[in-house]
Order: sequence, then structure tokens, then C-alpha cells
Amino acid sequence: MGNKMTLLKRLRHYVKSFLLWELLLGLKLTGRHLFSSKVTIQYPEESIPRSARFRGLHALRRYPNGEERCIACKLCEAVCPALAITIEAMPREDGSRRTTLYEIDLFKCVYCGFCEEACPVDAIVETGLSEYHFEKRGQNILTKDKLLAIGDKYESQIAVDRKEQWRSED
Repeated sequence: MGNKMTLLKRLRHYVKSFLLWELLLGLKLTGRHLFSSKVTIQYPEESIPRSARFRGLHALRRYPNGEERCIACKLCEAVCPALAITIEAMPREDGSRRTTLYEIDLFKCVYCGFCEEACPVDAIVETGLSEYHFEKRGQNILTKDKLLAIGDKYESQIAVDRKEQWRSED
């Protein structure tokens, strides 16, 4: 009885391989979608819906009084798997520590969001901006001034996105 089952399995395997069964199944799937209606998005006029957790261009945030949030703890630099973040810090007159150099190389960045999660003061965030480009070499490196400018420009949208993100996690 056992030999007949293995013989039947072998015979079935050889017939399927001779008839290219997997290829026929793939062609069946292709044929099913070949004549269905297609969906085309007219990009500049239309946009696809994005998740509230989408990670785009980086930004550094400030407190409402205008002081930068980054306390130079270097956790974001340590947690970055691509080593895209470079931070240098010096103590200020009041004893607090602030960054003198904060750079993110966007060519190295994998947009994982670890820097955002590691930050204890919510200073570095990844915005919902996905439409940006670079025209010259070196523009891919976002300096502290550029990051703060992005944060200042889009702070209201960042705050809304952060609130939405917290709501979706609950």
C-alpha cells in the first residue's frame, strides 16, 4: 500500500512537471488580471493616502519659547544603524549641553525612525514630507540650521502628525 502511494506521488509529480503546472497556474493568475480595469493615479494632482506613521524628511524641533530641544545626549547618533547622524556638543555657560554640530546624511539614512524613538525630548522627528530633491552634491547632508529651519516651517503640521500618531498607537 505504501509503495502504491509513493508511486502515485511520483507519477503525479512527473506529470505536473511535464505539463509545466506551475507555469500554467501563473498564466492563469496573469490572465485573470489582464482584462480587469487598471487604476492610474495622476501624480501631481492626486496623491495616494499615507499612513500616519510615514517617515519622511527629518526636522529638529524647538520648545515654544524658541529654544532648541536637542540636549546633545547623542542617543540618536548611537542608535542609527546606518551611521548617518553626526553630533558634536559643548557645554553652555549655564551648564546645559547643546549641539554645535548636528548633521544627517540623507543618502545613508534608511528612514527607520530609530532616532525619533530614541530621543528623550522629542527633538528629532521625521516629518510627512516626501517630496524633496537634491540638485547639487552636498545638499544631501542636512545641517543643524537646515533641520531647525524645516522644523520651524512645518511645526504646526509636525504637531498634528505627532498627535495623530499617538492616537493611532493607543
